[in-house]
Amino acid sequence: MPKKSTPGPRDERGVLAARILAAAREEFAENGSAGTTIRAIARTADVDPALVYHYFGSKGVLLDAATAPPARWLENVAKTWTTPVDELGSALLRLMLDAWADEEIGPVLRSILLTAAHEQATREKLRKIVEGSLIGLAQLGVDEHDRLVRSGLISSQIMGLAMMRYVWKIEPVAAMSDDEIVAAVAPNLQHYVDGRIGQEG
Repeated sequence: MPKKSTPGPRDERGVLAARILAAAREEFAENGSAGTTIRAIARTADVDPALVYHYFGSKGVLLDAATAPPARWLENVAKTWTTPVDELGSALLRLMLDAWADEEIGPVLRSILLTAAHEQATREKLRKIVEGSLIGLAQLGVDEHDRLVRSGLISSQIMGLAMMRYVWKIEPVAAMSDDEIVAAVAPNLQHYVDGRIGQEG
């Protein structure tokens, strides 16, 4: 049975709001926006649906909150881009693997990827994350075009791997160990970091 239908003291309200948000991330990550209802979120959070509306107002507002990248993840992304160039491919891949294994960050990333295909607001959020944090912070290449190409290809590889491994869970990629993934994929990322791109000669 739901625990409460009205807000409690401030500390309890904070706990309840956090619980609802965690439940929303779980539901959006599993079912996307179209397959998620306020009632399902309330059931997962073990609260009355009225509380979900009280704290977040609507499913759209809750989706926006649930797909907001945690600040510490964005900080980790920025820090990783400062890795020495000859180690950057492996460092970026390890960053992705650690993020998806994180109990807070992983569901957020999964929710974003699942809903971006059919939700304009989430798609725009994903675009800003990629352009601002995955591409915008890169300091690669000989000029701005080269930088954008290299960082864009790196991002495409990382996001494609994330979809295969964590969203679609396609084998054998999903079952490979982190070390196996790094050994197989990091050289490709490193090529985009400092190798020759496109036509040679």
